[in-house]
Amino acid sequence: MRVMKARGIGILVALGAVGWSGVAHGLDGDDLKSPSGRVPDKWLTKAERTDFRETARYDETIEYCRRLAASSPWIEYRSFGRSGEGRELPLLIVSRRRTFTPEAAVSSHKVLVQNCIHAGECAGKDASLMLVRDIAITATQRDLLDHVVLLVIPIFNVDGHERFGAYSRVNQNGPAETGWRTTSRNYNLNRDFIKADAVETRAWLALWNRWRPDFHFDNHTTDGGDWQYDVIFDANTHATGTKSVTGWISEVLYSSLFASLRADGHTPAIYFNLVDRHDPSKGITSGGFGPRFATGYVSIRNRPSLLVEMHALKPYRTRVIGNYNIMRDTLALLNRDPDSLRSANQEADAETVKRGRSYDADAQLTVSVRRTDEETPFLFKGFAHRREASDISGTDRVIYDNTQPVEFETVWKKKTEPAKKVSPPLGYVIPPQWTEAIDLVRLHGLEASRLVEAASVDVQSYRFENVSWAKRSYEGRLMPKYETVTFTERRELAAGSVVVRLDQVDAKAAIHMLEPEAPDSLVRWGFFNTIFEQKEYGEMYVLEKLAREMLRENPSLREAFDAQVKSDEAFASNPWARLYFFYRRSPYWDRALNVYPVSRLTKPLTAKTEPLGG
Repeated sequence: MRVMKARGIGILVALGAVGWSGVAHGLDGDDLKSPSGRVPDKWLTKAERTDFRETARYDETIEYCRRLAASSPWIEYRSFGRSGEGRELPLLIVSRRRTFTPEAAVSSHKVLVQNCIHAGECAGKDASLMLVRDIAITATQRDLLDHVVLLVIPIFNVDGHERFGAYSRVNQNGPAETGWRTTSRNYNLNRDFIKADAVETRAWLALWNRWRPDFHFDNHTTDGGDWQYDVIFDANTHATGTKSVTGWISEVLYSSLFASLRADGHTPAIYFNLVDRHDPSKGITSGGFGPRFATGYVSIRNRPSLLVEMHALKPYRTRVIGNYNIMRDTLALLNRDPDSLRSANQEADAETVKRGRSYDADAQLTVSVRRTDEETPFLFKGFAHRREASDISGTDRVIYDNTQPVEFETVWKKKTEPAKKVSPPLGYVIPPQWTEAIDLVRLHGLEASRLVEAASVDVQSYRFENVSWAKRSYEGRLMPKYETVTFTERRELAAGSVVVRLDQVDAKAAIHMLEPEAPDSLVRWGFFNTIFEQKEYGEMYVLEKLAREMLRENPSLREAFDAQVKSDEAFASNPWARLYFFYRRSPYWDRALNVYPVSRLTKPLTAKTEPLGG
């Protein structure tokens, strides 16, 4: 194929399948050989048997998994939970030493492979089954288990997988039929890792807490555009991660993967978006993932998670083989150099525990990042195109010529900086009535205790101001926006209140859940919405009397009242606002309104506690 070079003129990267007519983009069957070699017919996956035109249904996948386990002493099949519609959530455990429990596997790297969280994005499922087969049945990849125990979830969103049909993924080039993006309750599981509303997420958290994997794959297919890159990946290398782990990703993982994938015949790239969806010459961007996403969540548990995004417009065969190769190459790295990842993970855990043992108001933790304007020159690999006026959309339509790859100079905005920081306390105290939040503390595997008796304690608290609401629900929840004000007070903590100390390895999960400034905090997800609701009020004739009494007792109020009347026209013309000026300053006002019920401990708690249990 002819390669053209340009500076953004006549070049476009499509953010969709506009103009796609089934043409294979990128490597075809002759360019990229199957990594599996010769496989007996009975062990071919459905994708392989149909020349990658089809993917297996749920029952076919389960049957293949059970057959793998029955045929190899290295494989055990289990269910790790059930879906909303009652289907088993399948799990394959692959270990050459037959260490099928986390206790037995303590000396190996435990690697969790997660597929079909978006069930129509199924390349990872077929690639994982091929890889497990090649490890334990044909034994062509047996060395990948030298220092690794492999945990494979072939289908995570099993109910969505069985919403099966030809019209699930309009942007995707095959297979002929796939599953749906969301669960049977319409949850996007890849937005659910903190709030854990879905039963599937809760089962995943229990699996994670039991095994505590050392590395995580999250296999996807892009919803994005058309370019030459066929294997796209990302991991958290930003300030929300722990330095030792982000350093390992940047210095060890990325350098290894780019070299090995290119040697495999791929064109790899870090996951990116376009600054201008219609003009890649204006630049591309990368950024961090919050803990609502799998990749971001695993990062706050101090472990590397590799987001894999196969190119939606490449042939399905190319996508499956690319997904196979990136997993194989990463596992080869972990077996070749097991100590560097082990050291990075251990250092991250130790740093987290140490930070939780003392309180320093000046020691801040980044809970969200934003991109800076810093630009790095980048040679982009795209495709030629032409524009035509469209009488349907009313704008230009774009027609691509994917037989003409082009390279052009653009810029990459990949640097981030902290957007929100918090000073982590020694711990948090959740009042016993906030049971949803307490249940999530358990679900996320956090160590916690209960107050045996009520206690009067000096704490830090948050008050919320300028509260507003989203116009519609998002992932089933109505999310508030607010500003926070910190203050110190003495609180009466009820017996049974739950104490979450931060001198534990998973402290960052607690911080992201319980700090209101964190982008995926439980407050932002709507778990505390009733604290924003005023439930007592005053009648106008009563407030008139109250206001006059307050003015007689405190004449200085008149000056403040008159000043607001003069400066605020809306206030001056609103009788209720004028009366509530006094009501808010009276002893009758609800002092708990807009105040966060969760307390921050900045001094060691001396009150007696007992293990939370359950």
